[in-house]
Amino acid sequence: MNKAFQIPWLPRRGLVGRTRQIVSVLTRHGWGWILSQMGPRAAAAQALPAHPVDGNRRKQAAHLREALNELGATFIKLGQALSTRPDLLPPEYIEELGKLQDEVSPLAFEKMEAVLVYDLGKSTAELFEEFEPIPLASASIGQVYAGRLKNGQHVVVKIRRPGVAKTIDQDLEILSAMVDWIATHSSIGQLYDLPAFMSEFSFRLRNELDYVREAQNANIFHKNFMDDPAIHIPYIHWDLTTHQVITMERVYGIKINDVAAMKAAGINMRLVAENAGRFTLRQLFEFGFFHADPHPGNFFVQPDGSLTVIDFGMVGRLTQAMRNSLLTMTIAMATKDAETLVDELMDAGITRKPVRQRALALDLEHIFESYASGSAQFLSATQVLNEIFNIAYRHGLQMPGELAMLARLSAINEGISMTLYPEFRMLDFAAPYVMRYWQEQRSPQKMIPRLGKSALDGLELSLNLPRQAARLLKQAERGQLEFNVNYDGLRDIVAQMQKMANRLALSIIIGATIVALGMIMQAYTPPEWEPIGRVIFGIAFVFSVAFGAYIMWSIWKSGRT
Repeated sequence: MNKAFQIPWLPRRGLVGRTRQIVSVLTRHGWGWILSQMGPRAAAAQALPAHPVDGNRRKQAAHLREALNELGATFIKLGQALSTRPDLLPPEYIEELGKLQDEVSPLAFEKMEAVLVYDLGKSTAELFEEFEPIPLASASIGQVYAGRLKNGQHVVVKIRRPGVAKTIDQDLEILSAMVDWIATHSSIGQLYDLPAFMSEFSFRLRNELDYVREAQNANIFHKNFMDDPAIHIPYIHWDLTTHQVITMERVYGIKINDVAAMKAAGINMRLVAENAGRFTLRQLFEFGFFHADPHPGNFFVQPDGSLTVIDFGMVGRLTQAMRNSLLTMTIAMATKDAETLVDELMDAGITRKPVRQRALALDLEHIFESYASGSAQFLSATQVLNEIFNIAYRHGLQMPGELAMLARLSAINEGISMTLYPEFRMLDFAAPYVMRYWQEQRSPQKMIPRLGKSALDGLELSLNLPRQAARLLKQAERGQLEFNVNYDGLRDIVAQMQKMANRLALSIIIGATIVALGMIMQAYTPPEWEPIGRVIFGIAFVFSVAFGAYIMWSIWKSGRT
């Protein structure tokens, strides 16, 4: 392997070619400098600049977006995922990465049909009455086609691109290896839990590759909203659905961001905005299962103002504990309770360094004060959430991925709704719904089962506690009780202490060597050994001075760092 590509985070030799391509693209777009910071054997470390080629953060972000777009499906999805994480990246990067569009040139129909034939066992001519070879849409993972079944039903068929799963698996392996290395060898790795982000991203992307899982998600949404006439979910044709092919009912309507067309059709814009808002709120608080890719192209408006929702490849799930935490945070934002919001953020977030909670609370209070001075009708949930995530970024507080996805969901939904109906405000619209959900959670019907479960848990604990306590006491008496303390920062402290001990030991050895040489030369110098002794003493003295100078230089350098 080329010495310039002896990358410390390379997972295995079989990925050298793809890794070389990634390094080349990043370098060409001015991001090769980041690789030079990843160890003494990093890719082309000697040839790369030690700093960004452009000091302008916005231009750097634009170059990063271009590089990710050029690297293909995995990196486009990574950029889109990072664009939802203002707790991890500065605003300029969030804005630029948000521009990434997952649109690519379509593959030839023959190649895509080969995937369908492999999975379904028949050609499009055998399965469909009509099948349009020109795709309706072409993305990095799949292409969407229009067709008509033998029974006359109109459908859309999404086919996964051949080879894309293998490419994504390889890219994820490279990215995971890189992130694992950064997590243990860089300052940003000590600040954020990047492996957790990478694990979550990999899980979601692999799920998006599996069209059976997408079909299952669509069925869950259909079941959740089957009693809501304002929301329609397309029907899945399971006999024509596999892991690489998904066939569903074709839906029509006006895209939710096409305001002119809706006005021309005489659609009630306020009703559409409220339907979109209720769709979001029910997902979050009622079901804990939400559409995580709510861009306007996935929502179609019907003549009666109802919505048809498509594309369920990317979804999110909330546990009951997360829903309760979200509810508390929403109420805290509505009541401008900074202390409660800090507590919930600390409980929900991940941090690798101590967070000054009082400073965090003061920053949040400043947000509430700035909005309190204005009219409530201009208060936007998106603005408040963006400010909160920016504060989390400044304090090194990493939010759970689900919470970041929820913030994006809220922002897109509110933006669409305000475009349709400028007077719409998510906070105002959500207030009665949130309060009703809060009351339902504390109703006797909800509380009694929880109290009963807690009582049973307490009874079980009280029955087992004496026996467990006796075991602990006996282990303590026999000297068998051990405590394991795991502190993430301990490794760095030990490493620093080891360096100090090594320097001290080397200094003592050097000093002792010089003193011993002097004593030997003074006490025992036979005339016939004098020329040789002087040479040996001189060489030893020079080496001792050199080692001493090296120690002094390393101490001075570490002090500067």
